[in-house]
Amino acid sequence: MISKNLEKNREELKRIFKNSGDLIIYEFDTLCQKTAMVVYIEELIDRNGLYGSLIKPLIQDLTSHYDILSTVPIAGAQEVYDIEKISHKILDGNVALFVEDIEVGYLFELGKWERRSVDEPHNERVIKGPREGFVEDININKSLIRRKIKNTHLIFEGYTLGVQTNTNICLVYINSIVNPDILEELRRRIKNISLSSILDSGYIEHQIEDSPKSIVSTVAYTERPDVVAAKILEGRIAIICDGSPIVLTVPRLFIESLQTPEDYYLKPQYAIYLRIIRLLALFIAIILPGFVVALKSFHHEMIPTRLLMSIASGREGVPFTTLIEAILMILFFELMKESSIRIPGNIGPAVTTISGLVLGQAAVQAGLVGPIMVITVASTGIAEFIFPDQKEMIVLYRFIILFLSGTLGLFGIVCGLAVMIVHLISLRSFGVPFMYPIAPYDKQGMKDFIIRTPLGEMNYRPRNIGNKNQRKRNERNEKDK
Repeated sequence: MISKNLEKNREELKRIFKNSGDLIIYEFDTLCQKTAMVVYIEELIDRNGLYGSLIKPLIQDLTSHYDILSTVPIAGAQEVYDIEKISHKILDGNVALFVEDIEVGYLFELGKWERRSVDEPHNERVIKGPREGFVEDININKSLIRRKIKNTHLIFEGYTLGVQTNTNICLVYINSIVNPDILEELRRRIKNISLSSILDSGYIEHQIEDSPKSIVSTVAYTERPDVVAAKILEGRIAIICDGSPIVLTVPRLFIESLQTPEDYYLKPQYAIYLRIIRLLALFIAIILPGFVVALKSFHHEMIPTRLLMSIASGREGVPFTTLIEAILMILFFELMKESSIRIPGNIGPAVTTISGLVLGQAAVQAGLVGPIMVITVASTGIAEFIFPDQKEMIVLYRFIILFLSGTLGLFGIVCGLAVMIVHLISLRSFGVPFMYPIAPYDKQGMKDFIIRTPLGEMNYRPRNIGNKNQRKRNERNEKDK
């Protein structure tokens, strides 16, 4: 409880904050001859606003200590009767005010700290489309979504997670479109998170997945407000985490990996062409090394004679089997990927390019690997970068297919693909089939799969994601309900 005695409130706050050096407590006399005390965290508040909008009006204009809110011109001010709640709000950048002889505290939103400006996301670049991306401030991210969806049914539902960090997160959805069963399930999973710290949205992702042990992620993520807005308009729910520029969306479908926001800003014919390229790249990234190993180890009769002779001459002197050769090259490629991430940005691309060219050429000349394997792994790496959101699945499935092909040939590849497809079909994301609209098949959903029909013909939202109101067109009457 809050005491009428300012000294008791001071000592209680010092106890709660363990007498931290960045806790500022300042007392001053007001016009009504009552002593007031402001409490805040240094560097989390706007000092000019603190003096000009809070302290100065109290000193010059406060005629009664019961007229605090009417005297101070700060929007969002509120009365609080619990000192524990006040302490949590102070950590969010609020200023707490206590006045002598009143058993109530006041909170004023005067938070201000260094923020990264809104800029184009580096991991999701587009040629045609919006170039703004999320930042680490949850309030800015909420405003970016609100600017895209100017709808009174757009809901922001806040939670606080992390025993030690007390991180603010927010669920974002359109109340008239979202599936209530999915929303309730997400709320239940969010409330069951009992981690001591939440430092990024990735912490939340692993806690709310349907199949945490699966190598396929069933929670989507993005840095682009237009992507989040489009998914919310289809009935999905976005999850914003304070301190992270990555926003999660659920439920997730497999087809989202083949789609990019740019598809909807281009001509449908060109978007279809790009999606076919991406689907081909997915198969190349997973299967190509294993396919080459199977042909070179078990199925020489399937290789054209001239190509077979070229492969044989290139492998002359190579001391390793084809399987070991492929594993070594893939591991070397993974090493280059990790080094390019850790090396400082100004020299990273140059170092990885030079190391790839020099070491690859040297390995071929030294007879450690054949040139065909170098080409195969390089092609696989290029295809992999088209799917940054599924890199875990691609890398692990690639090794599984590689080992199966090295031991069983093409039969092993077929068995591995069959198991992979069955696994994908069995996955659910908050009860929604992961492989929709293929399994189960949906004619309306196929309009936005490989074939991207004109926007005017996409009249329905994905089945089971939104509520019973699946139709997109002619929603004017529904919006006003």
